[in-house]
Amino acid sequence: MSERGRTSARAEKGAVTIQRTSRAQLTVDELTLYVHGLFASDLMLKSLIVAGEIAEFKKHTSGHCYFTLLGKESRVACAIFKQYTGYLPQWPENGDSVLVEGSVGVYSQRGVYQLYARRIVPVGAGAIDRARQELKERLNREGIFRPELKRPIPGYPARVAVVTSATGAALRDVLRVSSRRYPLCEVLIVPAQVQGAEAPDELVRAFFRVASMDGVDCVLLVRGGGSREDLVPFDDERVVRAVRGCPFPVVTGLGHEVDETLCDLASDLRASTPSAAAELVFPDRNGVVGLLEQAHTRMVRAIERRVMEERNRSREICANLSSRFARRLSEAGEELSARFRGLSSGMRLRLAEAGNALSVRAAALNALSPLASLERGFVTCERDGRRLLSVREIVPGDELEVRFSDGKAVCVADSTKEEGC
Repeated sequence: MSERGRTSARAEKGAVTIQRTSRAQLTVDELTLYVHGLFASDLMLKSLIVAGEIAEFKKHTSGHCYFTLLGKESRVACAIFKQYTGYLPQWPENGDSVLVEGSVGVYSQRGVYQLYARRIVPVGAGAIDRARQELKERLNREGIFRPELKRPIPGYPARVAVVTSATGAALRDVLRVSSRRYPLCEVLIVPAQVQGAEAPDELVRAFFRVASMDGVDCVLLVRGGGSREDLVPFDDERVVRAVRGCPFPVVTGLGHEVDETLCDLASDLRASTPSAAAELVFPDRNGVVGLLEQAHTRMVRAIERRVMEERNRSREICANLSSRFARRLSEAGEELSARFRGLSSGMRLRLAEAGNALSVRAAALNALSPLASLERGFVTCERDGRRLLSVREIVPGDELEVRFSDGKAVCVADSTKEEGC
């Protein structure tokens, strides 16, 4: 082949650059790679939704599924891999009208393009209802809707996250009810599509964001009224599991009162409308004021009752202490009187004994006393205050005092005379 007629193909990051000379000449691999690059560079083909009818649906042992999507005059081969089949609301059947969400690529081994599905949504009331019922029964068997899993809703929330459309009437209803009933609460708006093929993915992402928030007391999942088909995202298995797996209590208000979605069954509390859901979450501030007044009254009465109880208790304690003191004082007085009587009796006895002993000793002393001798007729003789014991001490002419028992006499010695013993 000449250089003039040669054409080369080169792949760069999924795209293929063709270097042309005069006429393109490619190998099969180069052509396939080039077409693959065209598909990969087309943004529309990376994420799109295709409507059609299921045909030739097959489940492979690998877990992947393959089918053909029929149009009125054409068809396209489709594949849905194992990681996405778990989210199918039901196994599609041949002849079902569906919406297939996914991307378009080239299957190089066969040289054909095909649709790689991520989701398959039934179209038509009958198919949707059948898929919903099958999913409901399966989730019910798993216990997703068990009543014991439902958590209580906080009576006075401080932060409430609202998952809904940022431009919908449901959000306006919630904000109006919040400002009217309980403006103290902080409302965190978590926007997400609530209708259409992209809604389930956005709702799941919104719940992921809510789970990462701090201090959230409750979550409101709301959407205004619409057709039954408009509520299909709230029957999506991923959204239902996100509601049940939310770490905070979830209150739903989806559609009208007659509408019931699987998210309603999985939530902790279901309301008929967005406004009704908001009224369940936000308490009436007038009621709160009334409760505070009642609490204040109960507190005042409790304090007064406690004061009265303590006052009565103090009086009882004082009376009890007074009675005990009087009784103790009386007992002490009686004990003192008894001891005084005992001491008096003892003292009298001791005094009598001491008196008797004193009398005995006085009698003994009296018997030895010179005065006693004087009373018996004896006298004493003194000179200059000194008692004389012998006649030899007297000199004639001495002035002497002679003491009797009843007095004394002064005399002068005329003479002395000694007598033998």
